[in-house]
Amino acid sequence: MKGILYLALSIIFNLFAFDGKLQGIVIDSETNKPIASAEVALVDDKLYTTTNANGEFEFISIDHNEHLLKVTHVAYQENITKVKHNPNDNKRIIIYLIPKTIEISPVIITGQTPQSKFDDLYEISNVLKGKELEKDLGQTLAATLKNETGLAIRSMGPAPARPVIRGLGGDRVHISEDGNKTTDLSSTSPDHAVSIEPFGVSRIEVLRGPKVLLKSPTTIGGVVNIVRNEIPEVLHNEIYGTAGFYGETVNKGYLGSVNAEIPIENFALRGDLSRRKTKDISTPNGVLDNSYSENLNYSFSTSFVPSFGFIGYSFRNFELNYGVPGGFVGAHPKGVDIEMYRIQNNVKGKISLHTPAVNDIEFHLSKSTYRHKEFEASGRIGSEFKIENYVGYTNFNHNQFLFFNSGTYGLSFESRDFTVGGFVFTPQSKSLNLSAYLFESFSYRKFSFEFGARYNFDKVTPDKEKPNSKIGYIREKIFNTYSLSFSALYELSKIVYIGFNINRSSRVPTIEELFSEGPHLAAYSYEIGNPELEAEKGFGSEVFVYHKFRDLYFNLNIFRNDLSYYIIPRNTGETNFATFLPIYKTFGVEAYMYGVENQIDWNITDEIKLSSSISYTRGEFKSGGSLPQIPPLKGIFGISYTNDIYSFGINSEMTADQNYVDAFEEPTAGYIIFNAFGQYSFYSNNLIHNISINLDNMLNREHRNHLSRIKSILPEAGFNLRATYKLYFHL
Repeated sequence: MKGILYLALSIIFNLFAFDGKLQGIVIDSETNKPIASAEVALVDDKLYTTTNANGEFEFISIDHNEHLLKVTHVAYQENITKVKHNPNDNKRIIIYLIPKTIEISPVIITGQTPQSKFDDLYEISNVLKGKELEKDLGQTLAATLKNETGLAIRSMGPAPARPVIRGLGGDRVHISEDGNKTTDLSSTSPDHAVSIEPFGVSRIEVLRGPKVLLKSPTTIGGVVNIVRNEIPEVLHNEIYGTAGFYGETVNKGYLGSVNAEIPIENFALRGDLSRRKTKDISTPNGVLDNSYSENLNYSFSTSFVPSFGFIGYSFRNFELNYGVPGGFVGAHPKGVDIEMYRIQNNVKGKISLHTPAVNDIEFHLSKSTYRHKEFEASGRIGSEFKIENYVGYTNFNHNQFLFFNSGTYGLSFESRDFTVGGFVFTPQSKSLNLSAYLFESFSYRKFSFEFGARYNFDKVTPDKEKPNSKIGYIREKIFNTYSLSFSALYELSKIVYIGFNINRSSRVPTIEELFSEGPHLAAYSYEIGNPELEAEKGFGSEVFVYHKFRDLYFNLNIFRNDLSYYIIPRNTGETNFATFLPIYKTFGVEAYMYGVENQIDWNITDEIKLSSSISYTRGEFKSGGSLPQIPPLKGIFGISYTNDIYSFGINSEMTADQNYVDAFEEPTAGYIIFNAFGQYSFYSNNLIHNISINLDNMLNREHRNHLSRIKSILPEAGFNLRATYKLYFHL
């Protein structure tokens, strides 16, 4: 299956060269690595050459003012670029090629032929990579994704931010790295951070539709997959890597990062290291106390890559200390400090068989240890959590087989040991998940289809049964659930497609939703679980149309989710007077959610592009009233200019008032803020330099995020200057 992104970035810059020569280099737009053996043609002059091992090419005796340069490679999309050239003022150019891609699982494998029309839609609307990724890089994964259509940020300060998809958060949004689920507590509470540093990633995918069922049973949500290629799957003939720096003024934050991969015969060694530190964030109304963060992240890996596949091992250590601001009823005046770390060991491999029923077999086994401590202002530990997690899967992938174009079927397991300490009243528990799943794609004439199915067995076992607990009978719970998803796409013309998706979604309640019975200080809540909860279930539907050709991309999605059992914690309006914390109870309710998304990119000239995106979600109880924590209508509108040397642009981000709120939930006023960016790239001595400058909230306007638990204290960040520098090298 192929993902096509109709974008050809070429950046031309002046360097010293010899008269009569046109020199350049061809670069992979995702990895910034040189591309060897690419065919380069000056179309009008009928001159041809190929790039060398360093991706370089050269034409001599060039005497025209303007040339049509065509670059092709079997594994990349064609790039046709106009080059203005003065024979007396030679130029050296960089040409970026976009890889052709196939999605077998949420991990992307490049350089294969397309197999589904769906990939046009997936790649353009659901993938953040290359220059766009560098431009959008923020302090957290959620901050990096905040401009993507349909996404919002749930936060409790800048560090514990997590993405929300179409109003759905928590574990309805499955977060993975290289296709492997991350182990942390970010899905359980708004004060818990995601254990991922986004600066060193290659691309970020937001997966929806039937492919979600390869990783998660929650079809109404989605999968956010971080692609690092941490365990090398292919060998390169040279050492390559990146180094980078990041800084921003709003919190006096900075980051340094480096990674490198070294080939040694049939082996590859890889390592990375990054460190980030931020101080308290500044807002138009003052400094948000106790919003600092400090992160250390490093890994190393090795891989053996014979002709029939690969097998590799990786180790990753992630450490994060951060503050959760105070100022609420029941919270310490100076907030709460959290220390967390995650240690993860991975083994991953693939065996190529090249049979009709099984093209290759993928397997992955991971062991994670996660530790999390919450400190009160006095230095006393208020809460402590530890998770020992084992995750594994085996996928069987096939290409053309029977009437299927491609597909995957497989098995997975997850075993989790959850222990608690401090003033936490959720019982220690063990959980087990066993899953079987499949995904298939097929086509008929102008129709393309995708289908996915998943069965889950889940067992949650508390360390002790409590028949007479205040919240009910705490006991072992067993769930058998299934999920289905089907998508169809019809080609109205070569550039216009229309389609739909219908799905059945399921989700097992978390340990906290089942068994919590006490205060959670950092979250400013007294949480009461419900051991009688059933599995969440419902049906979703979506209609979409997209139009794509050289100068215009248009995408419109209309969706509706009908949930017969939706698990949700609600503010009861009551207060636990022993702790002065608001009481939140967990309920299973009937609800529905609906909304619309629209994205437009219009190239009005070769240099100027207009873009816009609109996201709207509405959530309601079937009994009447609005669901809590639903993001308001949001729009982003921008204009950008790109020439041979650089690009820059300005955009406006705006939201409407959010007055559709649950009982005891505060409404939030809408806002409009303005942002700007500039980017510049140049090449010298086998080094590629990318520089991005961003101005966020340029007018320092006060604005508040409806999904922030601290919006009643202070607004979101004020004016911010972000600078990113990345150096790509190969030796």
